[in-house]
Amino acid sequence: MLPAPGDWTTALVAAVCAVAVAAAGGIATKTDEWYRRLRVPAWKPPDWAFGPIWAVIFALTASSGVLAWTSAVGARPAIAIAFAVNGLLNIAWSVVFFRLRRPDWALGEIVLLWISVAALILVVGRTSAVAGWLNLPYLVWVSIAACLNLRIVQLNPRRSLV
Repeated sequence: MLPAPGDWTTALVAAVCAVAVAAAGGIATKTDEWYRRLRVPAWKPPDWAFGPIWAVIFALTASSGVLAWTSAVGARPAIAIAFAVNGLLNIAWSVVFFRLRRPDWALGEIVLLWISVAALILVVGRTSAVAGWLNLPYLVWVSIAACLNLRIVQLNPRRSLV
């Protein structure tokens, strides 16, 4: 679905923000020796799958933002705040897990990220039902990531505190 001619600026801003959050999270994600030594559950997706999954999620979320932004002028401050908080929490999880090497702290942070995705769905869903639904894969993925994070903490009790 292409934006209306006057909405190209909104689409460009949404795309730039999505790429910025993705890039910051990607830079924070360090799959070094520490990460490779972690015990992980057998059901963990392969590392190569995370990039494509996140690309789809960011594309859907940016599209959601464009739909919501163009649907309701009065709700724009709430939409901007919801996306900003969510973007910061998205980046923060990677920093806490990979850079600080604290899966235990990341488990607490991912709860906040999950809440921010749910809030995002509610905020944009008020202006456009489609915008809300576009974030459902994000919520599902963060739910899976939270389960994975929990299992990593359980399998690596000492490494969770390194």
